[in-house]
Amino acid sequence: MNYRSIDFVITTPPSVDQVFELLRAVIDPELGADIVTLGMVPGVSVTPEGDVTVGVKLTIGGCPLRAQIKKDVESRVAVHPGVRDVRIEWGEMNSDERTDVMLKARWNARENAPATAVPLTTRVLAIASGKGGVGKSAVTVNLAAAVAAQGFTVGVLDADIWGFSVPRLLGIDEPLEAQRVKGSDKPMIIPNELPVGPKSRGGLLKVVSTGFLVEEGTALMWRGLMLTKAVEQFLHDVEWGDLDYLFIDMPPGTGDVQMGLARMLPRTDLLIVTTPALAAQKVAARAADMARRSFLRVCGVIENMSTFTCDHGETYSLFGEGGGQLLADEIGVPLLGRIPLEAAVTTGGDAGTPVSLAGTGLAAKEFRAIAQLIVEEVSPPTNMAGCSARMLNLAAAALDAHDATK
Repeated sequence: MNYRSIDFVITTPPSVDQVFELLRAVIDPELGADIVTLGMVPGVSVTPEGDVTVGVKLTIGGCPLRAQIKKDVESRVAVHPGVRDVRIEWGEMNSDERTDVMLKARWNARENAPATAVPLTTRVLAIASGKGGVGKSAVTVNLAAAVAAQGFTVGVLDADIWGFSVPRLLGIDEPLEAQRVKGSDKPMIIPNELPVGPKSRGGLLKVVSTGFLVEEGTALMWRGLMLTKAVEQFLHDVEWGDLDYLFIDMPPGTGDVQMGLARMLPRTDLLIVTTPALAAQKVAARAADMARRSFLRVCGVIENMSTFTCDHGETYSLFGEGGGQLLADEIGVPLLGRIPLEAAVTTGGDAGTPVSLAGTGLAAKEFRAIAQLIVEEVSPPTNMAGCSARMLNLAAAALDAHDATK
């Protein structure tokens, strides 16, 4: 009797580690990272027969992405040799697990931030507050102008899309235009420019705001996604050119724009603005908490509307006392300055001439002192070649002026 040999191929099921590796290809569409890295897979089991059970915890039980995640898990695991069946055991995260997942998602977004048109050497400072009405936009404009007056090129991005006020505060009303620029395959938005300080120093403001795109009295009724897209366009489609600093006037609160900025510009530092009132200080602490949950550095606190001094020399604490220092102590950062309540700040803003440039009062001096602190200690310029060149230009200008007097 003749026997024909028969080869039997025995395929063993995958190991638990192999299944975890397969699941790393399943991306949560909303959080932008794989479900293993995010900690959404508490466990995996594999039977000798090849039946695989995958535990998946969702942030909420009724997650609208559940069907997509189910499809991806099943398709990724089922293709492995030796798998007979795939089953998912669904669960829901508790509050601590949700917090942990969001931290991991933000870290992943930070590490994989998309490229922007903002140069890597630019120091990015976002001026933030927990609530409106604390003078955040006035602080942004006056600090940006005071830094530019020292000879720096400073960008000002008005990210307060709904409540834009930077154009009026700087006295600029020209519409933004798009032009073809070298090295780009599409037209780029050209910022409005405003020379600042003595010509010999070459200080310059480059300003972008939705206020240059619509009439001042027009209400922008945009929802979260449109707000984030607007900020994204200002970071990607603006020809910023060389910048030493970029000051960003943030909207109040901790919403879509703040989270979008943390994702797109993870090297951003935050300056928190508060008033002396205890209520404002408590709300401002939330902005600091948002920053740290998004792995952004909070580099200081500024107390605005600190005190009011009348014509007779009497000083009054109209909005309370100590809120700025309390906030700084609570979040462990320095209090950079206390800006007094002065009419000159308001009248300068209404006229489009920041008080920090030519003002002589206490508020103007405090703005300039904070700007000096930013440049020297808080966030020194990273473009050292530019600083050296600037110093040489200043020295040359001084020598020329000296020779001219002979």
